[in-house]
Amino acid sequence: MNSAAAAAACASAPAVCGLGGEAVALRSLRISQGAAVRRAAVAARAAAENGVAGSGGFDYDLVIIGAGVGGHGAALHAVEEGLKTAIIEGDVVGGTCVNRGCVPSKALLAVSGRMRELHDEHHMKSLGLQVSSPGYDRQAVADHANNLASKIRSNLTNSMKALGVDILSGFGAIVGKQKVRYGKVGFPDKEITARNIIIATGSVPFVPKGIEVDGKTVFTSDHALKLESVPDWIAIVGSGYIGLEFSDVYTALGSEVTFVEALDQLMPGFDPEIAKLAQRVLINPRNIDYHTGVFASKITPAKDGKPVQIELIDAKTKEHKETLEVDAALIATGRAPFTKGLGLENINVVTQRGFIPVDERMRVMDADGNVVPNLYCIGDANGKLMLAHAASAQGISVVEQISGRDHILNHLSIPAACFTHPEISMVGLTEPQAREKADKEGFEISVVKTSFKANTKALAENEGDGLAKLIYRPDTGEILGVHILGLHAADLIHEASNAIALGTRLQDIKFAVHAHPTLSEVLDELFKAAKPREGPERKPKHPPQPLLKVLSFVTHLLTSQKRNRQP
Repeated sequence: MNSAAAAAACASAPAVCGLGGEAVALRSLRISQGAAVRRAAVAARAAAENGVAGSGGFDYDLVIIGAGVGGHGAALHAVEEGLKTAIIEGDVVGGTCVNRGCVPSKALLAVSGRMRELHDEHHMKSLGLQVSSPGYDRQAVADHANNLASKIRSNLTNSMKALGVDILSGFGAIVGKQKVRYGKVGFPDKEITARNIIIATGSVPFVPKGIEVDGKTVFTSDHALKLESVPDWIAIVGSGYIGLEFSDVYTALGSEVTFVEALDQLMPGFDPEIAKLAQRVLINPRNIDYHTGVFASKITPAKDGKPVQIELIDAKTKEHKETLEVDAALIATGRAPFTKGLGLENINVVTQRGFIPVDERMRVMDADGNVVPNLYCIGDANGKLMLAHAASAQGISVVEQISGRDHILNHLSIPAACFTHPEISMVGLTEPQAREKADKEGFEISVVKTSFKANTKALAENEGDGLAKLIYRPDTGEILGVHILGLHAADLIHEASNAIALGTRLQDIKFAVHAHPTLSEVLDELFKAAKPREGPERKPKHPPQPLLKVLSFVTHLLTSQKRNRQP
């Protein structure tokens, strides 16, 4: 495509092109051109089914309630498939991930990573570097996170506008079969119809009973990402992904951290071996202490000169153990689905602990266990896997089904990452989960590990602390789970997640070639360390060299004979 065409695309969506460059413009044009053809096919199919032109008598082929990462991913794929699409957003485009989650938190973690490295005198000296008195500007750090969120939000908004997605402002609710009402407070509601509807309303921070949030001294991750202060001593209630990442940020910026964890060990959602190593690397050397096996039964914000007070009770006996007095408390006890007010009662759908029940194809199930036709739910609202990229993958899967191609997403192939320093990543089953599955289904599992200390690139960076772990079936070569703690673990995990998604066996992936010296060789060594039983004999894709020589000689001989026969 010529530069004039790309320039025209940029003119129609300047913010998109300013962020993503010409590549975004080219993709927009490619989708628009392909969508025109597909839209004609969709209209023809709708006419055949309903005897009506356009979208089968509906205002839209697809309406999505919620414009977070999941809704955005579904909308873009729908346009690519030629579907007339609208997306309803009651807050701001980008949802939790872009505005109050993944995106701004990564900006803060980028700062904490650099601060941590600059303050590590031993690490600097080992590289031959001298750094004196590193510091930071709190407001500038906060501005960096806010500006990044604004930039990505603008990118998402303009990408949808450029591709012809109608962005409808207001809170959406289902009023009947294939009918949605939306509107803002103080304005009249509007009603639209859609052949298919996707609910993608996401989640909000979960705050347990007894905890009073004031947004200043007792707050959730939504407030923490604004970085309005850096307290001297902060308690973090919950030691999962959110709590662990914020402990990385706060300790790098000079805070003392105390974890409050209800279960008997920190990081309960991680593979136990990785959690143990993470505690040695990310907790013990830092200004962090912790209380496990306790609930924060009551938390009172700081006021009248008194500090934040946290009453701890034993998680099992419920007896009072002690009262902590700290400067601030971050509530990182997980997230709750945002599904109230969606009009689910109009279609006989009852939530389960707030989550909308769905089947493996993300189709919404009613109170009687039946599929609600033409209605889907993706992302945090269905509770299958509360990750932004999982929501996007579910949305794309739904659009595939709407477009006439059956598709079931393998959730065990979706990776997860914790962006601490060093990072943690995982995909598939933990070792206890794999052993439980093996016991139930009657197969054996094997586990192999490799250290970052054996990787040249990690040693060049002086970042040898790390471990990669593979859980697999030796009888089939199936990868059951991979867990990594180490430098750029969040980037390394995708080779394993793609292998699981594609069903690639260890017998095959161990022959993949990795550039040297790179961190990817951590996975290379891991796959090569596995000892699956040999499967069926592998047929070579290319003839062996001796055979090639024979074929070449025969070809030469036949050619010579042909020449000799010519007059």
